[in-house]
Amino acid sequence: MTSLPAAPGGRGSGARCALTLLLAAALSIAVAEAALAHAVTLGDKGYIQEVSGPHLIAFLYLGAKHMVTGYDHILFLFGVIFFLYGMKQIATYVSLFAIGHSTTMLLGVWLDFGISSYVIDAIIGFSVVYKALDNLGAFRLWFGVQPSTKLATLLFGYLHGFGLASRIINYDISPDGLWPNLLAFSVGVEVGQLLALAAILVVMRYWRATPAFARQAYAVNVLMMTAGFALMGFQITGYFAAAQAVGDLT
Repeated sequence: MTSLPAAPGGRGSGARCALTLLLAAALSIAVAEAALAHAVTLGDKGYIQEVSGPHLIAFLYLGAKHMVTGYDHILFLFGVIFFLYGMKQIATYVSLFAIGHSTTMLLGVWLDFGISSYVIDAIIGFSVVYKALDNLGAFRLWFGVQPSTKLATLLFGYLHGFGLASRIINYDISPDGLWPNLLAFSVGVEVGQLLALAAILVVMRYWRATPAFARQAYAVNVLMMTAGFALMGFQITGYFAAAQAVGDLT
């Protein structure tokens, strides 16, 4: 996969670095706030807990809404398609990601196997860091090898799916109509993913046509990596805070 050239230097590089750091700080704050909004809203959670029987349209909508508002998922996808130009390539990577998270989401709920939302969201944050480093060419520079981006996309898709499964398990969804609703939710997630992806591709198409793309792309991937670290730090802090709260109660 294409990667970025070395960081731009020369005249004005200091100013660009300073601007990048300022933008990174602002983005970190925004990401921390966004992480709070990633879960299903209280109203949607209440609906999921109260209904029974198949409600295909409702769960289709909830799945699409969850993906469109899932900032960490969208950020990872943004990194995945950053240097993909052909629609066949994009379809391949998006399909791998979809297969991964759909599989573990359905299996996780079926087997009642969930992972702490803090842990899985920290891993999702790490996936954003990984993809940004991949785009920056860091692995080839540091280790002299290029990991398989297709395999990484599939594996991170599995991990993202466990995040979805963990949330659904916590919502105590009724067993009456469970599988039709889960399948509708899964389809909704894919619809939401495609909608978000379409919007990203429209913006990317015009951005790539500008002469400043190569220079700006470096800063954007640094910002994306910073956002991933911010997500990781936010979730790890939340994990230990929750553990401390449980310890205080006992």
